[in-house]
Amino acid sequence: MNTIIDLNPLQLLSAYIFVVVLFYIVRVRNIGREKEIIIASARMTIQLVLVGYILEYIFNQPNYWYTLIVISIMEIFAIQNVYKRVKIKMSKELKKIIAVSMVTGTLASLCYFLFVVIGLQPWYDPRYFVPLAGMILGNSMTGISLGAQRLIDGMTTRSDKIEMALMLGATPKAACKEVINHAFDAAIMPTVNSMVGMGIISLPGMMTGQILGGNSPIIATEYQIAIMLGILGSVSLTVILFVQLGYKTFFNDRSQLVI
Repeated sequence: MNTIIDLNPLQLLSAYIFVVVLFYIVRVRNIGREKEIIIASARMTIQLVLVGYILEYIFNQPNYWYTLIVISIMEIFAIQNVYKRVKIKMSKELKKIIAVSMVTGTLASLCYFLFVVIGLQPWYDPRYFVPLAGMILGNSMTGISLGAQRLIDGMTTRSDKIEMALMLGATPKAACKEVINHAFDAAIMPTVNSMVGMGIISLPGMMTGQILGGNSPIIATEYQIAIMLGILGSVSLTVILFVQLGYKTFFNDRSQLVI
């Protein structure tokens, strides 16, 4: 009951039939995505195999330095990923705000979740620290990417309205209030929507993993509820920090809009 089915190499290889089917479909329909499918499948396989061996080593030799190094690497990759996802050119100041918001928002939420909600002992236990950090960082990365895209879009497309409000005496914060709220709303909605369908439309990854690992569905449910609330908090904190600081980079010292 409490053992998991260990996949042998042949069983794992058989799962790649789904990639072959997709490859065949795009080839027959002349969609032109063959290269992307091969690269994505190869990257996914290599990255997960490497991560699996690295985590195996870290879990077997728990050390706070290993945990801190892994978290630092994850933060750096997450920030770089945000820069790549936002397709609009960003200023250096806005990139700094993204980095500060990501690090501050995710670490504050992660520490609260691990030390207050779970009561992790020892604090650096990588078996809890690393996977939970991955979920919090991944969702916050998506949220701040959407927020940055919408903030830049809004500041550009609504520049006339913002300048008009400034001319009528509004402060930069008041003039941008609608853009800021819209960016925040767009950033948190994917997380809110995923919570709506959870448990009915889909079983989330963490819960599925615990059930497959032999844990009680009740325990898996408790952890899933807790981590979803942690993710919601992290996305909210990260994005609100970003939009509240980010809009200021579009104004100079004289409160003039600079785009």
